Amino acid sequence: MMSTDSGATFLEESATTPGEEPSVNDNLELLASEGFADWLNQENVSLAFGTPPSKFWMVGVDDEGELSIFDRVLDKVMGLATDGHDRLSVATRYEIWHFENMLKAGTTTDSGHDRLFVPRSQSIVGNVNIHDLGIDKDGKDIWVNTRFGCLASSSDHASFIPRWIPPFLDGALQGDRCHLNGLAMVDGEPRYVTCVGQTNEVDSWRDGRRDQGIVIDIRTNQILGRGMSMPHSPRFYRDKIWVANAGTGELGYIDTEQERFEPIFFGPGFLRGLCFVGDYAVVGSSKPRRGDLYSGLPLDEKLEESGMDAHLGLFVVNITTGELAHWLLVEGNVRELFDVCALNGAKRPAIIGLLGSEIATELWFDDSLPIPQERREAVPFQ
Repeated sequence: MMSTDSGATFLEESATTPGEEPSVNDNLELLASEGFADWLNQENVSLAFGTPPSKFWMVGVDDEGELSIFDRVLDKVMGLATDGHDRLSVATRYEIWHFENMLKAGTTTDSGHDRLFVPRSQSIVGNVNIHDLGIDKDGKDIWVNTRFGCLASSSDHASFIPRWIPPFLDGALQGDRCHLNGLAMVDGEPRYVTCVGQTNEVDSWRDGRRDQGIVIDIRTNQILGRGMSMPHSPRFYRDKIWVANAGTGELGYIDTEQERFEPIFFGPGFLRGLCFVGDYAVVGSSKPRRGDLYSGLPLDEKLEESGMDAHLGLFVVNITTGELAHWLLVEGNVRELFDVCALNGAKRPAIIGLLGSEIATELWFDDSLPIPQERREAVPFQ
């Protein structure tokens, strides 16, 4: 059994109440492995992920130890970034939304949520095809601008500020030339990126989807890993550069001395989206899109050889043994998952959406600075 907080359909029908945020892609079903809720509880963590084109999900555990699912409508959720606790940034189709947890430690909402993420600001960046997203040591967003082939940051005066450009590109020009897509942060600084190829012509990276993917150290512009198939989601964890080698359906790490990818796990799907919880990796999986850039990849051959179907969802992998520990699958009329992040110490998080009544009725004010007495005695505003 699961407890739900949305208008979507899970293992049981959940009705939409008056004033509730409208739900898109209703009749989706989330199925979890038997020990998944126990694992979340033991690790004291919740997970957040997005399934474009319209859903954002939070997965935690309720007071009875059952899986709790919370979803909201957001337009094309892509990269996610968090400080692990109270800040959450979400890249969407044209914006980056900044959410803050408004609950004090040890408090909950009337419905039992111990994190309540409220939208506090947004950065409008336009149609730049944002992919991975990070938060730097100064609390600023830095993100992958795939359409212009650069790392970028937001600006109050422009759509974006280019911060780094691959050395084989002729500047930050419009057009997806190498499919720069992934970003790994290290100590609050952008450090590693993934590209599908080293090409400089628009869409020419598609010709090398099977084996031309690379990982670059942006401090030195050195290529640390080669020969991958559509690599995504580089992450630095326990002194290793981890990568979801999406085109082969494999999770692994980079052997920097040999400049090659070392797989530890095969999952039945186009793997992308990655975070770590203790001894475990949580990696996202999408269903291949036939007749598109997802087709004609080694993944197709692996699925056929194994007799397995591709799945949409999350795989929890023991990074010591490479074994699948748990899973969460999304069934229904949706095919893609881009990113996943861990919310440490959160049991049952919730998020206020942009379409329902909560955005107008949930009001918060900062009373840390007292109003001076002379202002209190002033004539009230009429």
